[in-house]
Amino acid sequence: MVTTTTASLDALARFGHALSDATRARILMRLREGAAYPAELADSLGATRQAVSNHLACLRGCGLVVAVPEGRRTRYELVDQRVAHALADLHGLVLITDKAACGDADELGCC
Repeated sequence: MVTTTTASLDALARFGHALSDATRARILMRLREGAAYPAELADSLGATRQAVSNHLACLRGCGLVVAVPEGRRTRYELVDQRVAHALADLHGLVLITDKAACGDADELGCC
């Protein structure tokens, strides 16, 4: 049995806060694929660099991503590969519980 502590529940709440914004969720899902620079994230998400920077600061504060300095640039990546697995599991759960989230459900026979 897993023991829940105040600290672990607070960490879980931070994870939920990180996912409560669609742009942060998209950033996290993109970082599952590998590390990226803020400008790359902004371009791939169609967001401004300032917005992505603010969301990355939030994700760092939540303890889900780390900033890795590389000369004048900073690369961002998930803090641990287990975060990527948790995101994949949560995404799979969403597709199972919300049929509207899986637009191809009928054609694919999934969800």
